[in-house]
Amino acid sequence: MERIVNLHIEKLPEGLYLATSDEVQGLIAQGRTIQETIEIARDIAKKLLEARAERNEEPPLPPANDAFDYPLIVNA
Repeated sequence: MERIVNLHIEKLPEGLYLATSDEVQGLIAQGRTIQETIEIARDIAKKLLEARAERNEEPPLPPANDAFDYPLIVNA
């Protein structure tokens, strides 16, 4: 099942991006671009949620609905 995880992304003084989530404990990802950071965060979130499922813990995340808003970032 697909779940929605809200990320907080900030640009660090070094020029890298850092992603964290209040919803998935332990999710910390860092990348050179926003896209790379999101991809890394997606992989980490998946692994963390799989580990919770192995311990029979239900993730406290809403399922992805058929429609939702998504901020699209475009380099123009």
